[in-house]
Amino acid sequence: MKKVVLKDIAQHVGVSTALVSYVLNGQAEEKQVSKENAEKIKLAAIELNYQPNQVAKSLRMRKTHTIGLVVADINYRFSTGITRAIEAEAKRLNFTVIFGSTNESPDKFTELTNVLVNRQVDGLILVPGENSQQQILHLQNSGIPFVLIDRYFPEIDTNYVALDNYKAAYDAVTYLVTSGHKRVSFINLKTSMFHLQERDRGYLDALKDHHLESRPEWLIHIDGDDLPHGIASAIQPLLNSADKPDAIFLATDRLTIEALKRLNTLGVKVPDDISVLSFDESDAFDLFYCPVTHGRQPLEEMGEAAVKTLINLINNQKINKKLTFQAGFVPGKSCRET
Repeated sequence: MKKVVLKDIAQHVGVSTALVSYVLNGQAEEKQVSKENAEKIKLAAIELNYQPNQVAKSLRMRKTHTIGLVVADINYRFSTGITRAIEAEAKRLNFTVIFGSTNESPDKFTELTNVLVNRQVDGLILVPGENSQQQILHLQNSGIPFVLIDRYFPEIDTNYVALDNYKAAYDAVTYLVTSGHKRVSFINLKTSMFHLQERDRGYLDALKDHHLESRPEWLIHIDGDDLPHGIASAIQPLLNSADKPDAIFLATDRLTIEALKRLNTLGVKVPDDISVLSFDESDAFDLFYCPVTHGRQPLEEMGEAAVKTLINLINNQKINKKLTFQAGFVPGKSCRET
């Protein structure tokens, strides 16, 4: 079967090929094509089963209508949630998303971003990991539009969409304090990433502002490469101490899952023996015997904002967007009233 081209549609309708091109490339209004002719051209394209050559169109328009998305760990609930949100908003705006996961490797982050740039994506949405600052600076110098999401580096002036991690942690500790808890431990990952350090700061400031004791042994940082071992090594001393904490606050959902598994193995009842609060939510919480109190990140809103910001950059708008979102909070039954 002969491939239908613009000339065929033009002859079918009785207009010029240029007019057909304007309509099918979304320039009808700009080129002052009448509504009647535009409608006839669109109907003819459907009737003749016209299939545009996307490669040729991309070369002509100098746009591929694709977005590169790089996440830190696709197994992380934030990554799957934010990926769905970004794909939905991109689709609504006629963009396709190509994504990859770095598994928190700076080398893979560099490799993936370079691959996507070479694939001629129009722009990038990035969840950077530790030690990826040089690649961020390289992207800035290259001029490709990009937006950081979830994580950013305060020392680098970039467009980003992020959570107010400080306030989320502060509010979580405040919830525990108003529930009657006085000895709150916080378990976080050992990292240089700003967003996790802000969770430390929120925890410490909340204790200070509520006039509660802050013990060094209650703020614990563990290695993310071996969570089960790290959690086991962290929780045992807490439970064995003479003046043990009455609540454990955990900085990520994966830390919380490992902590719940460990407490269950030890026969420690939540919340009867100790309260547990998670910064993030997880589908795995549904498998626990009581609903877990947790924070909730506005993933849909963050994903939508990242796509809109990036498309504005792609369209050559000189913008400076540093968007900060507030976390929600979902009370469960893992924190007792004392």
